[in-house]
Amino acid sequence: MENDINLEKEEIEKQFFSDSRIVENHDFLESIGVFDYIDSFAKEIRNYKTLLTRGLDIFNRTSLDEILEATVLQISDHFLPSFIAFLWKPIQNRSDINIRAYRNYKLVDLDLKIGNITPFEAFFKEFPKPINFEALAKELNNEEAVKPYRAIRPEIAVPILGPFGLYGIIFVGRKMLEMPYTREELAFIQQLMSFVSQALKNHLHYEHALRDVKTGLYNHGFFITRLKEEIIRTKRQGHASSVIVMDVDKFKDFNDTYGHLAGDQVLEKLAQVIKQSVRTEDTPSRFGGEEFTVLLPCTEINTAWKIAERLRNRVSSMRVPWETRLPQITISLGVFAFDKDSELDTIDILRRADEALYVSKARGRNCSTIWDPSVIDSIQREQETDSR
Repeated sequence: MENDINLEKEEIEKQFFSDSRIVENHDFLESIGVFDYIDSFAKEIRNYKTLLTRGLDIFNRTSLDEILEATVLQISDHFLPSFIAFLWKPIQNRSDINIRAYRNYKLVDLDLKIGNITPFEAFFKEFPKPINFEALAKELNNEEAVKPYRAIRPEIAVPILGPFGLYGIIFVGRKMLEMPYTREELAFIQQLMSFVSQALKNHLHYEHALRDVKTGLYNHGFFITRLKEEIIRTKRQGHASSVIVMDVDKFKDFNDTYGHLAGDQVLEKLAQVIKQSVRTEDTPSRFGGEEFTVLLPCTEINTAWKIAERLRNRVSSMRVPWETRLPQITISLGVFAFDKDSELDTIDILRRADEALYVSKARGRNCSTIWDPSVIDSIQREQETDSR
């Protein structure tokens, strides 16, 4: 792109200076600053073209990782900051915050203990532009809100704003050489961030459409879409993948005793445990009510069972904050794996995982079961015998 701009500049200059009137009046035009003005104007045009190219490179990315990495690349190529940190709300009506930080183009852990970004919302709604961090701290006049950020020494704070308020904040650290940012560099950040903010907002709006509002997990519709994709990928690549279906034990009794608000708190806490217990490439979702599902790509059945057991143990030891002490929550789980030889669709796969869940319930709950036709038949025979 830069080579194309230089060639274009050379061609324009060649045409300009080939005009006989320009040659005849060269000294006069130079004395009144015409050529300097043309150079500055050409530089400004080149800067805008470069900015547009860089902004479109970010805007056209299709995943959150690609957007963040492209932003880091474009900023770092222009000047090298000590770090760039992105904070955003994965679910707009919740206060939870995701944090992603980069240093020298690589992901790093800045060890930020941030609960939410709500204290910044009113200020950025009124002043929706990048701002020096110390100026932000002074204007905000809320030391408790800004104190967690001081340890990382941010230089610039950039808001990500949308129709629903403050979506997130981007913090840019001081330059590696400790030189202050120039006015031109600050203008570049402000202009580039308009592309970044829009790209992130578009992605977050898309993500919100795929999420369950109560838990923040994926909704069942997105889970089915991912399961269909994984069935196709499994057949093409030959690996095995697995599905876990889980259900909160005796949840109706819990709601009847402690109320639906306490039940909602349990579901939210359970969702946190599920998210913390699976990989980035997995798809945890809320099936409906108190039932949840997890798609585990490229995962054999034995590994899937170990993941299910890890989930079960973490849930059985989790504490749910509430106004009164709540009883211990447990879950039952069913596990099923499919591979390239499986001639099963999404309904068949979920049915088998659900049958395994049913076996876990029949065995006394708070356990994990791998689907096996002989086990299913055995449980069904026991049920029939008990009913006689």
